[in-house]
Amino acid sequence: MGKKLKYSDGIRDGFEYLLENYDDTCVMGQGLWSPWYVGSSMNNLEQQFGKNRVLDTPVSENGSTGMALGAALTGLKTIVVHPRMDFMILATDQIVNQAAKWQSMLGGGIKIPLTIRGIINRGGEQGAQHSQALHAWYAHVPGLRVVMPATASDARDLLIASTLCNDPVIYIDDRWCYDHEEELEPIIEKKLSEIKPQTLKTGTDITIVSASYSSLLSLQAAFELEKKNVKAEVIDLRVLNPLDIELVLNSVKKTKSLLVVDGGWTHFGLSGEIIASVAEKYSFNKFLPQRLTIKNTPAPTSKILEKIYYVEVDEIIQKVISMIDTSV
Repeated sequence: MGKKLKYSDGIRDGFEYLLENYDDTCVMGQGLWSPWYVGSSMNNLEQQFGKNRVLDTPVSENGSTGMALGAALTGLKTIVVHPRMDFMILATDQIVNQAAKWQSMLGGGIKIPLTIRGIINRGGEQGAQHSQALHAWYAHVPGLRVVMPATASDARDLLIASTLCNDPVIYIDDRWCYDHEEELEPIIEKKLSEIKPQTLKTGTDITIVSASYSSLLSLQAAFELEKKNVKAEVIDLRVLNPLDIELVLNSVKKTKSLLVVDGGWTHFGLSGEIIASVAEKYSFNKFLPQRLTIKNTPAPTSKILEKIYYVEVDEIIQKVISMIDTSV
């Protein structure tokens, strides 16, 4: 029997495991010594492992990311933490033009064991500049691996796998996941290249595909739908780039229905990529795939408007029921 931990605790366990077992691991970023700035996911690590391995950097996203990239190029397993993905944009040159390109430009002759942690921190009336999930941006870029854990165990295990990978990885965690609890088994190291999408719940009536917090919403919706005799299969992508579509494809062949739920925008986003990837290998024939995303506007600074802006469980339930009714 494993121990029951929250998602945020899973992240901390991942950091602790890496720092304890790999002397060449270091972490840097803003607010890492704060008890609240990164949502308790790194509490007291600087006391446990020293401030020379857990570095609290000045407010310079581009500078800290460049420093982390340089450290990774020397062979250190380096993690740079951005408490908000919104401000990680300031490091885009380091991420997209540097880290993502060098292995290809040098014929694969170098290792870049760099993990870039971007935290999605939305809601709470924070508004348009503090609420963005930009996973589709980074998943679009060749040379970057992109992961989005939904569960406490994946929050831990994907962090470990990302850090032990010799390629640059964007690790994206969502604060709305932090209170999700589950029993965690002892750590078994996994190669990031071997981690595939997983089925969170089996079903026969419709396939729901999502990632991160959207997977938790989809799972809640699936359990509610079961009370209405609708059996939804929920698939959590876990890794966005490279995208493995086989599990989704096999599920859609079984259910003959597909809904993609995404915490990003509709236009040019993850939801469209999933639908297109399935359509390239499977003819939908008599059913139309659907998607649910946040609205195509900047995030509002209003609790009432936020409730309309973000996807919620009831919206997924109603969407699934409308799709099932249409297909009958």
